[in-house]
Amino acid sequence: MFAGKTTTLLRRVRAESLDGRRVAIIKSDKDTRYGLESIVTHDGEKFPCWPLSHLSSFKQRIGPDVYDKLEVIGIDEAQFFGDLYDFCSEVADYDGKTVIVAGLDGDYLRRRFGSLLDIIPIADSVTKLNARCELCDKRALFTLRKTGETKTELIAGADVYMPVCRKHYVSGQVVKETTRTILEKQKDQCGSLLS
Repeated sequence: MFAGKTTTLLRRVRAESLDGRRVAIIKSDKDTRYGLESIVTHDGEKFPCWPLSHLSSFKQRIGPDVYDKLEVIGIDEAQFFGDLYDFCSEVADYDGKTVIVAGLDGDYLRRRFGSLLDIIPIADSVTKLNARCELCDKRALFTLRKTGETKTELIAGADVYMPVCRKHYVSGQVVKETTRTILEKQKDQCGSLLS
């Protein structure tokens, strides 16, 4: 997170549009942080988009005539689309469109996130962006969740997540686990006193 994925997607799609190509951007309808009808960068740049729960509904939603004229499709927050591989494969291989995808490849526990990694074998090129570690300014490879929430899909910003380097990710996880253990012991002790 905070690596400029949406900014990069927007820059590339706008460049295609300036070159005269017809473009559209899709985002997950789960991302309602800045409104539903546009993608918005952390810097506040906006671009209209199609909010969807499934990519397979895009052709129908936009209409076949408009879809046929499109040349470039951008997808933001791609990790939230379960049908990402099928959509990208069909749109690029059979419909001849350029597809530009932005999303997270891993979650806050450094595990595969969604199906983004599945499209790497069919991609023309892959660019992995990194932020700067919020604690030491080195290259941030990971995202540390600052809350105790454990569900994988938690759409939030700097209030919940921070970009960190490997060293600070590992030490942050140790601190969180130690804190959890201490709190559980205190809870058990309080429970024993009340019994």
